Amino acid sequence: MVQVEKYIPAHKAAWDAFVHRSKNGTFLLQRDYMEYHADRFTDHSLLFYRKGKLIALLPANEAGKEIQSHGGLTYGGIISDNRMKVSIMLEVFEVMLQYFKQCGFDKINYKTVPHIYHQAPAEEDLYVLFRNKGRLYRRDVTSAIDMAQLFGYSRKRKWEVSKAKRNNIKVELSLDFAGFMRIEQELLKERYDIPPVHTVEEITCLANLFPNQVKLCAAFEESLMLGGIIIYETPAVAHCQYIAYTARGKELGVLNVIIDYLLTKVYQDKKYFDFGISTEQQGAYLNEGLISNKESYGARAVVHDFYEIVL
Repeated sequence: MVQVEKYIPAHKAAWDAFVHRSKNGTFLLQRDYMEYHADRFTDHSLLFYRKGKLIALLPANEAGKEIQSHGGLTYGGIISDNRMKVSIMLEVFEVMLQYFKQCGFDKINYKTVPHIYHQAPAEEDLYVLFRNKGRLYRRDVTSAIDMAQLFGYSRKRKWEVSKAKRNNIKVELSLDFAGFMRIEQELLKERYDIPPVHTVEEITCLANLFPNQVKLCAAFEESLMLGGIIIYETPAVAHCQYIAYTARGKELGVLNVIIDYLLTKVYQDKKYFDFGISTEQQGAYLNEGLISNKESYGARAVVHDFYEIVL
C-alpha cells in the first residue's frame, strides 16, 4: 500500500512542509540546506505515500553503486511524522529496498537520526533495520548535556570558568561569520592541516538562509574576536557545529566563558546541549582528551549509528 517517488524540484514545498511537521526532522533536512552543496552529490531522495498521503521521506544520494542517506548531512534516515507506526515502517522499508534494488544499486549506507534530535519517539527504523539484517558498521559518540538534569561542572572546570570570567571578555551573538571562519581555518590548519567542512561563503549562505537556526556566539577583547562557537539550533538541541579560538583566546580561556554563557543565558531552556562527536576512524578511535573536556561540563554519551544493508 506504500508508493514511492523519486524527489524532483516540484516536490520542494511538500518536502519542506513535511520536515517541518515531522517528529525527527530538523532544518538540515530541508531542501535549501541539502542543496547548498548540490554540486557535490547526485541526489536520489525519496518520498513515500500511503493512501495518497505523504508519510515519510528519505534524504539520499548516489555514490557509484551505493545509496547514502545522505552523504552531505550529519544524519538523515527515514523522516516521519506522528502517524508513523512500526507496521507502516516495515512497508516503507520493503518498498525502499525493492526500489533501489530494481534501480541496480548494491547496498544502502543508512545514517540514523540520534534520539536527542527527535521531538517524539521515532525509532521505528531501528527495529526495521534489524528485521532487514542491517549491519552496524559505524558508531560515533557525541557528548550532550540534558538541560533538565544538569550534572554540573567538574571541580577543575568550575575553577577555570571562574578564572576566565575575570578576564574582562565580552560574549555576545555575532554576525561576523567570516571573521570566525578565518579563526577556524587557522586553527584546523595548525592542528590537522585540513580545511573546515564549510567554506566561508557556504557558512555565510547557510546563516542567511536559516538565521534562526545557524548562530554564532563569539568572545571579544575590546573589538577583537578571540574565539567563538557556531551553533546549529533545532527544536530539541543546541549543537556545537564549529568551535575555534585564537592563541590569545586560549590564553584567556574564552571557550569556558562562551560555553558557560550558552548554558546559563541562552540555552537553559533547551532540552539538550550537544558538543559533537569525539570519535574518529568511523567510531573505532576515541579521542579521550577531547571527550574528557566535554564531560567536564557535565556532558554524557549519546551514540550515533550507521548501518549497511546489502541489496
